[in-house]
Amino acid sequence: MALEIRQQLKLSQQLVMTPQLQQAIKLLQLSRMELVDMVQQELEENPILEEAAEAPEEKEFEEAVVGESPASETSVDEVREVSGENEGVADIDWQTYLEGYSLGGSTADFYEEDEDRPSYENLLTKKGNLSDHLLWQLNLSRLNDDVRRVAAEIIGNLDDDGYLQASLEEIAATSGAPVDKVAQALAVVQDFDPPGVASRDLRECLLHQVRHLGMEGSLVEAVLLNHIPDLEVRKYSVIAKALGVTLDDVLGAAKIISGLDPRPGSIFTQEEVHYITPDIFVYKINDEYVVVLNDEGLPNLRINAFYRNALAGGEGIDAQAGEYIQDKMRGAVWLIKSIHQRQRTIYKVTKSIVKFQREFFDKGVAYLKPLVLRDVAEDIEMHESTISRVTTNKYVQTPQGLFELKYFFNSGINTTEGDSVASESVKSKIKEIIAGENQKKPFSDQKIVDLLLEQGIDIARRTVTKYREMLGLGSSTERKRHF
Repeated sequence: MALEIRQQLKLSQQLVMTPQLQQAIKLLQLSRMELVDMVQQELEENPILEEAAEAPEEKEFEEAVVGESPASETSVDEVREVSGENEGVADIDWQTYLEGYSLGGSTADFYEEDEDRPSYENLLTKKGNLSDHLLWQLNLSRLNDDVRRVAAEIIGNLDDDGYLQASLEEIAATSGAPVDKVAQALAVVQDFDPPGVASRDLRECLLHQVRHLGMEGSLVEAVLLNHIPDLEVRKYSVIAKALGVTLDDVLGAAKIISGLDPRPGSIFTQEEVHYITPDIFVYKINDEYVVVLNDEGLPNLRINAFYRNALAGGEGIDAQAGEYIQDKMRGAVWLIKSIHQRQRTIYKVTKSIVKFQREFFDKGVAYLKPLVLRDVAEDIEMHESTISRVTTNKYVQTPQGLFELKYFFNSGINTTEGDSVASESVKSKIKEIIAGENQKKPFSDQKIVDLLLEQGIDIARRTVTKYREMLGLGSSTERKRHF
């Protein structure tokens, strides 16, 4: 068979993802904070882009540049010497003066109304961590330098819950101290506050707290020493038989143990509070719901006038600079259009959700209807993938609370009356049933199935188990309380 080179003309259709299209798709699925960060990065990298600021009126600008108007000018003859006696007293804002004045030199603000007082969350404070608290106690202790150095090494190997994450041998290797010296330093740190700190496991942590309470040799200590696995699954009768005590005695010991802290260092954990800013608001005005986009915090982008005029004139610009400006100009224009398209799409999707879930906005979670992406996609004539991207990490503030847009999309569960109810509504009902149960005799999953059937919801027991686990609720054995 001979090999030869031959030219062929072939016509075909291909979908090519241009960089601009990829950027537009990426913008759809970005959260609000990610969008703000992305826009700030583009402002730094693209000189064509700039943030639009509200400029003063032309007349006001001229007056600000020129200065006072001629009518307000004061002649030299009218200027007189100020004696300082009772002059200007009436012009002083005494309330403002007294608010910032105090005998102790404090600059604390005075507020007539509580509504005017700033939120305490806006005050700059620093919360001490566990390491600082332990080192402070270590510095107050009378120890020799070797033990103090090893104790500081132990404190540096504690996790946020206060547990020691290194063995005595590892600390001895890093500190260069013998193992017995490390054990001595560990005993010193374990006597610090909070009780149970620097423990190596849960048993040791709880035992230190029990001994700190002066309960050595008690039933509580005996349960912790030998019966923690039975205590976890609430086999109180097994513990009572093994220790030769009554069931009431075991229940009393279990109640004391339940009051101990298994994570002694957690009170010093500096957890940052993350606030959710809604992308869109839904207000009820009279009998109608109004959808309003939240543009607060989003920069208003525009094209820099200098580069636009320079590109339009084309004078004094070489080919390479012109090509660079053109490329950045196209990127800036496409970014602005993509952001506007993103906002319009969020608005249209929310309007469609309000139309489908009107009863939810009126009455609450129990009236949430089954809804899928296809329903909204067909309503606003967009693709399902677009709806999926738009509803990811986007939040809406409604009269019923703050929700993610994906919250409104639920599968349907058939009822005995032939209708369907949303899965989130079923979860809400399961949560209400468990909240109202007798904790000494909690409902089994089968009993919850029967109670839901009485309300017209027919689901399987395994579905109840799945929803209960999704809600973070334990089984009937785990929820049972003897005291």
